[in-house]
Amino acid sequence: MKAHAPDSKVRFATKAIHYGYDPANHEGAVSPPIFLTSTYAFESTAEFQAVFSGDSDRCVYGRQQNPTQKLLEDRLAALEGAEAAIVMASGMGAIASTLLTLLSAGDEIVVHHTIYNTAGALMDEGLPKFGVKVRRADLSTAEGTAAAISSNTKIVYFETPINPSSEVLDIQRIAAAAKRVGAMVIVDSTFASPALQRPIEHGADLVIHSLTKYLNGHGDILGGAAIGRRDTIEAIRATGAKYLTGATPSPISCFLVLRGLKTLDIRMERHSKNALAVARMLEAHPAVSKVIYPFLDSFANKEIALRQMSAGSGMVSFELKAGFDGVAPMIDKLKIIARGISLGDTDSLIYHTAGMVEARKKVNPNLCLSPGVSPELVRLSVGLEDINDLLDDLKQALA
Repeated sequence: MKAHAPDSKVRFATKAIHYGYDPANHEGAVSPPIFLTSTYAFESTAEFQAVFSGDSDRCVYGRQQNPTQKLLEDRLAALEGAEAAIVMASGMGAIASTLLTLLSAGDEIVVHHTIYNTAGALMDEGLPKFGVKVRRADLSTAEGTAAAISSNTKIVYFETPINPSSEVLDIQRIAAAAKRVGAMVIVDSTFASPALQRPIEHGADLVIHSLTKYLNGHGDILGGAAIGRRDTIEAIRATGAKYLTGATPSPISCFLVLRGLKTLDIRMERHSKNALAVARMLEAHPAVSKVIYPFLDSFANKEIALRQMSAGSGMVSFELKAGFDGVAPMIDKLKIIARGISLGDTDSLIYHTAGMVEARKKVNPNLCLSPGVSPELVRLSVGLEDINDLLDDLKQALA
């Protein structure tokens, strides 16, 4: 498949493996090379000047682009059905670079009240320092959305599924409300990946991913991406990435994400299959009071999940009847599922949000749980292990 060839007839899994790369351009190498260079040489001063005048898109300096990075960006854009993408050194690098580029003093951003806690810190503590008004709101209902979004709103930002609760928000409904006032819609789709959900198809303007999670899928790199319209992405590259954060990814990290993408489709199928089995077992277990998983029959917004997701992904949230005090003893009894704060790995990982918030209060006494996150909520990232081993591990820990 030739670089930049039209791929409209090629399906998702094939794009994830081949898009944008032609082995003939690299000595026939099936796997793309890693370009370990900080700077690039030019044949003449005129060629050099052509880049700075905008007449050439050649790489100049590693902080702005790298051929390995560019291949990853082109492939991610193709997978999301977008015009362009920019890859950053972390998910927070992508979020911060994006928002610091698009927002100025006096602007207003509406943010769903439950989001990833570090993104929440950026909203509540970081952006206000730059004169940005941040309005936290409940976007799960039409009434809450209508009350929050106004003619002053420049950006509407939310996750779906939501971290850590696994609840789902209606992209199409929220996007329609935002469009009525000319606001941009940014969706963090990390929990789903483009294999299962493509927010632009439902009205979003920009998609955020932590590449650290499912897109890489092996727990060995940090990375983030913003994906959307070309003019928006190039603005982020020229501003947020270049001099506001400088959060440039390593070429090796970009290569590892490219490798991870080759198995994304089949991994997400297995993650989703395992997670649904785990969710059903937990729902029937006497020690569990509540299970949240988008494709469970009991899930309140299953109709929305079915409309915008092709499978439920690997994230399951549940609550114990024993409450907050019962969570740590259960987690400590697990033998296969690892205790860890990340997600989207081949390895199953479990995390108690409230337990970590309580511990962190020794450093920051003002920390508190987001709305929708109960003290007994447990977040489980279901991996690719044999499902029977995972079920056995959970059952013995819950006993």
